[in-house]
Amino acid sequence: MQFYQIDPTKDVRWAHLVDRHPRASVFHTVGWLQALRRTYGYEPVVFTTSSPTGDLENGLVFCRIKSWLTGRRLVSLPFSDHCDPLCDSQDDVSFLMRYLQSTLEHQEWKYLEVRPVNGSFDETGHAIGFRPAAQYFLHRIDLLPEREVIFRRFDKDSVQRRIQRAERGGLIERRGRSEDLLREFYNLFVLTRGRHHLPPIPIVWFRNLIQTQKDSLEIRLAFKDRKAIAGILTLRFKDNAYYKYGCSDVRFNRFGAVPWLLWNAIADAKSSGAKEFDMGRTQDDNEGLLTFKGHWVSHPSRLIYWKYPNTPALDSANGWKLKAAKQMFSYMPETILRMTGRLIYRHIG
Repeated sequence: MQFYQIDPTKDVRWAHLVDRHPRASVFHTVGWLQALRRTYGYEPVVFTTSSPTGDLENGLVFCRIKSWLTGRRLVSLPFSDHCDPLCDSQDDVSFLMRYLQSTLEHQEWKYLEVRPVNGSFDETGHAIGFRPAAQYFLHRIDLLPEREVIFRRFDKDSVQRRIQRAERGGLIERRGRSEDLLREFYNLFVLTRGRHHLPPIPIVWFRNLIQTQKDSLEIRLAFKDRKAIAGILTLRFKDNAYYKYGCSDVRFNRFGAVPWLLWNAIADAKSSGAKEFDMGRTQDDNEGLLTFKGHWVSHPSRLIYWKYPNTPALDSANGWKLKAAKQMFSYMPETILRMTGRLIYRHIG
């Protein structure tokens, strides 16, 4: 087999492969890759065994990250919950990975990182020297049952009753992608990140996502007496809907706005033909978020990120060791936190 590389944002064959491949997700799409490039300067690249003159039969998509702070590396993909190899056989995956391993030192890359959902990579990864870099839980809601059945599967106290409380509380939902909605959402997002002692993702990331995802992206805001009190951002790709970001003002938590918004998004996804609602990854030591998502999905799947070589690094799996930095972030005013977010996130993808 031969080895080739293409720019997935320019070669139309990549979009065609993503559109037809059963393991493709929103994170494989050209729009997502364009947003990564525009926001952080990453270079998307696809490695394949398909010749430039034929149809694209397989591909592994990465971003080249070049950072003076955290080094040069290939990640598939930064700021993406998961990214399966779009290959129909493990032989193709193994061949492509082995080729990348052999060229790693010549290209001065520190490491490769992949984020497959398909557990079949476990055996392949171990066999060729990859090692687990981080482990998460992945919560996904099956939307095939009837709407009432889906609702009854959620925790009665923490989800069902909170949704009903929100409906009685007179909340108003606004949906869309306007700049006004984005600013309201982002203000809540900054508040939420501040509570967790983390700098916010720069607002330009959300603007770029809106431009590249278009109708596939939706912001939902809950208002109480004309005040925005919670928001979520969802994405859609083929039969899957994705809950990517959420935020709220804790002073209004008693109204159950976030569960209400999520249920509205789930119900709309179901009615429009979606088969699954992906609630995203959660670190196994994030007890609060695990508990919250566990009220919606009682049996999440394991999600393992793999790296080669398995050397310590300030990489995305460790989140640039942000846990150690939380103490410092907790003393920063909001304006400095926003500035910090604009500076550091391109280095930790």
